[in-house]
Amino acid sequence: MFIAPNAATTGNRPRMAGSPSGVGSARLRARVAGWSSVTRVTTAEPAQFRAAVAAMNATTVRPEIELGPIRPPQRLAPYSYALGAEIRHPETAIVPERSEGDAFGRLILLHDPEGAEAWDGTMRLVAYIQADLDSSEAVDPLLPEVAWSWLVEALDSRSEQATALGGTVTATTSVRYGDISGPPRAHQLEMRASWTATTLELGPHVEAFCEVLEHAAGLPPTGVTDLSSRTRA
Repeated sequence: MFIAPNAATTGNRPRMAGSPSGVGSARLRARVAGWSSVTRVTTAEPAQFRAAVAAMNATTVRPEIELGPIRPPQRLAPYSYALGAEIRHPETAIVPERSEGDAFGRLILLHDPEGAEAWDGTMRLVAYIQADLDSSEAVDPLLPEVAWSWLVEALDSRSEQATALGGTVTATTSVRYGDISGPPRAHQLEMRASWTATTLELGPHVEAFCEVLEHAAGLPPTGVTDLSSRTRA
């Protein structure tokens, strides 16, 4: 999981995006092995970009989400930064036998000081989320519309505005044959989206991204206990 060696000492406290608890995930590093080296923001970068990155790293998220810097793609914009997120399931949680119970994502910040016409701004956020589904969810014809509404509502409910929002939602089913590990049939939800931030205060955008990840993973609202996830005596 996306946990540093000392993460056990954090208890149930919310985690900050830039905290060491979000660094050291071999799992996430493997997923982005083909990406460029980690962006290390220094005084050489524009002040606006540094302020935006600082706001992303100052975001506090619920303890079930492991969040931290990952390597961003290059050549998409003059400056880029990325956060990786993964749902940390308790060891006692029941995971459906036909699902790997996995949910993860990444949020990439692209900055072009000169702006981009398609962006309608200088700061573009690009999100990717993938989550396993159970079979009943996977066959729901309204799933793409519902999943997209999670993002729209999460962004609309924040004080910081977003413009030029666009993206896709895809539900897939994979069937494994022969000698290959994993469940015989797996269902997944994928969301790809991007939008333009109108200010440098990107904390609310990270919060919105994590809220969508929570929905995709089926986490209960903060402060609500999901009785179905408890093991039976």
